[in-house]
Amino acid sequence: MAHALDRHVALVGFMGAGKSTLGWEVAEWLGRRLVDLDHELARTARQSIPELFEERGEAEFRVLEAEATIAALQNERPAVLALGGGAVETPKIRRALRDHALTVHLEVDPDTAWGRTSGSNRPLARDERSFRALHERRQPLYQEVADVTAGSAEEIVLAAAGILVEDGASGRLREVVSGEAEVIADATVLGLHGSPLEAPTHALRPGEEAKSLGAVERLWRELKLDRGGTIVAFGGGCTTDVAGFAAATYLRGIAWIAVPTTLVGQVDAAIGGKTAVNLPEGKNLVGAFHWPELTVIDPLLLGTLPEAERRAGMAEVVKTGLLAGEPYWELPDAELVRCCVAYKAAVCLRDPHEHGERAVLNLGHTFAHALETAGGYAGVTHGQAVALGLLAALRLSGLDTAPVEETLAPEPVRVDRDAAWAALARDKKARDGKPRLVLLEAPGKPVTGVELPEEQVRAALDELIAD
Repeated sequence: MAHALDRHVALVGFMGAGKSTLGWEVAEWLGRRLVDLDHELARTARQSIPELFEERGEAEFRVLEAEATIAALQNERPAVLALGGGAVETPKIRRALRDHALTVHLEVDPDTAWGRTSGSNRPLARDERSFRALHERRQPLYQEVADVTAGSAEEIVLAAAGILVEDGASGRLREVVSGEAEVIADATVLGLHGSPLEAPTHALRPGEEAKSLGAVERLWRELKLDRGGTIVAFGGGCTTDVAGFAAATYLRGIAWIAVPTTLVGQVDAAIGGKTAVNLPEGKNLVGAFHWPELTVIDPLLLGTLPEAERRAGMAEVVKTGLLAGEPYWELPDAELVRCCVAYKAAVCLRDPHEHGERAVLNLGHTFAHALETAGGYAGVTHGQAVALGLLAALRLSGLDTAPVEETLAPEPVRVDRDAAWAALARDKKARDGKPRLVLLEAPGKPVTGVELPEEQVRAALDELIAD
């Protein structure tokens, strides 16, 4: 499985599987247009599908269906495509799916399919015995073309982003990594879990210490991969940031797989292809957008997570819940991970290179990065900083701060005020030295690019710093 950043998402399945209905939902999640091939064919022919079958016969219908489907697949603008139930019987369509789409099989059992379609005017749903035989005959073809099988919009969004969320998923890496690979891993995580692959392994210092140009230079010099090789990042958000940046720049870019092991990594840092290292002047000032071919999220890896690291991750969970307008922080671990991942994955697929909507994900982070920079990336943890940044964002938005205070209980930190302000003014999103903030009209209604008077922003920052 690989992401569908630049490819179509094609839904295949038998009659009654819900391809059209689910297609609309997925298209909305991904910010893409839906192309319902049966509807397109009927519109172009100016006849309904039953009329086409009746007047031209199934053989001619399949020719017209193939022309419309292949034309849609060859369109360079990625879309969500809902294919006709019998489209997979045409070899040309099966080949085009392999070349141009992430293909998702929507399974439906014959009893459910018959219950949904019998009595309709579908030409191949008039006799139950032949209907069931047709269902059985097509199943191997759906399985042949499918990259993934799914039953909900959330599952399809995760597949489109190239994300596997599953207990024990990290143990399946050997199944999905083909060719030469090298592992870049957090040294502490290696001590706890060992390397996920029998491959050359490069250890990084834990935490923000790893996010330096010096660490990346060492990796560049140690890596022996050619352009067909793959880097596997195994660790928290800092590890995936550094390994992803190394992958983006080594040999001008090679493939990588993210295997985040912390809550921060699983719900935020490893999702969406942002990679970066820090400079003394600011956090994440040098980086690249480089999407992982696959992100493997194994919630079982969180079992060894220290409580402080869990709290750091919960700050990102609260942020995502505020953006979505849902109390994700109240959910059990496995569920909150999946919800946060699906939300962020959808935002990133709609805006993969942060030209617009994706900026909402910086809620609270302008303040957070300033505090981390002023603390030298050691005096203030990422979790502390994000919790405080969310507190400032809610205060400036005029909203209830209870979700942050009750769940995260942030305390002011001791950093140099002038250094924090200088870092905030140099934030990547600032314009002409003026901070541009993400605030909320209400939970679930973020607003980006907000510019407030300097004294108001600086006062909000001052409240986060202990005397």
